[in-house]
Amino acid sequence: MCPGGLGETPHIGPGTASDLRRTGSTRSRCPRSGHCPAARVRDVEHSERDPARVGTTGRAPLVAVVGATATGKSDLAIALARRLDGEVVNADALQLYRGMDIGTAKVTAQERAGVPHHLLDVLEVTEEASVSAYQLAAREAIAGIRSRGRTPILVGGSGLYVRAVLDDIEFPPTDAALRERFERRIALEGTESMHRELAAQDPEAAVIIGPRDARRIVRALEVGALTGRPFTAFLPRPVYADPGTVQIGLRRDRATLHERIARRVERMVRDGLLDEIRALREQGLDRGLTARRAIGYEQGLAVLDGTLTCEQAVQDTIVGTRRLVRKQDTWFRRDARVHWLDADADADADTVDAADTVDAAGVVDGSAPAAAGADRPGADGADEHGATRTSAPTLLEQALVVIEAQVTAEGATRS
Repeated sequence: MCPGGLGETPHIGPGTASDLRRTGSTRSRCPRSGHCPAARVRDVEHSERDPARVGTTGRAPLVAVVGATATGKSDLAIALARRLDGEVVNADALQLYRGMDIGTAKVTAQERAGVPHHLLDVLEVTEEASVSAYQLAAREAIAGIRSRGRTPILVGGSGLYVRAVLDDIEFPPTDAALRERFERRIALEGTESMHRELAAQDPEAAVIIGPRDARRIVRALEVGALTGRPFTAFLPRPVYADPGTVQIGLRRDRATLHERIARRVERMVRDGLLDEIRALREQGLDRGLTARRAIGYEQGLAVLDGTLTCEQAVQDTIVGTRRLVRKQDTWFRRDARVHWLDADADADADTVDAADTVDAAGVVDGSAPAAAGADRPGADGADEHGATRTSAPTLLEQALVVIEAQVTAEGATRS
């Protein structure tokens, strides 16, 4: 959080600039030209005949790259997009916000390596994101990608946002006035009385909601009154909305991940995070219910207010990020459909994130220069005794194997 230069934070585009506010349109659009560019990238010739791209049904799979913060998701997503002629859809809730670049490790235009990205920079920091609006916008972006004959690649660590896109989830409506009436009643009558009312109307909901959980009791009663359907009908189910979905999870050793997080935070400070926060404050960051509480930004505001020192803010940000990682791990590991890959085992992927890639053109797609790869342990070639060595598959290669196997299995199921 130490004062420093603002640094270069270019506008992130192109992509679907949907309105994800709680009120307003959720219609997707792309800036200026009215359409999202389908830029051809280096590996398109290979990808057009790659089974992992089109499968046996002729339809591109929906690939999701998930996992905790700082595991290298953005790098892999861009590499897959280059290999499979794809476009990336953001599933990081904080990267929806315009101007929150350094503190969210948002990929820059250079790091995107020509791959179109969607749903970056679509909200002002004063606005509150809606998961249901995001679901509509992301699915529309994915449909647009497929209409261009390309592969959609969802990437992010915001678990609910990922599930909102991938799974058969319906979000019930809300009514602030109705909710307020239930809240007044629960304050007067008590949670146990309202829980008995819920049990009479929706027995299944009453079983999973405790008699002292006022917030969920109110929400269940609200949903029932608005829809006439039980609250449990809207609970997430692990059923893909698109049967061609493939989830790839990245994991790292916890000690290694902690070290990467510390390096990432320190780099953000050097890159001008405090100046970014200062500029966002002028745009109303303090009024943003979601944005102002983001890890790193909340601490930066405290530095500007004089309630935290720079050193305290850095440590609080590191600790907060590690706590977030534990929550993300818990969320994603509950999903048995995720195919987990060990990012620590990939020598070519040993970067903090896309910003640390020395040669994006050579490393981001897994094709590191021959001179760099020839001497690393396990590289293809001959050892000092003339015996042939076989390199371990890169992270990209492992991911492609998973995708192809899933696509093949899905095609066999359909036939």
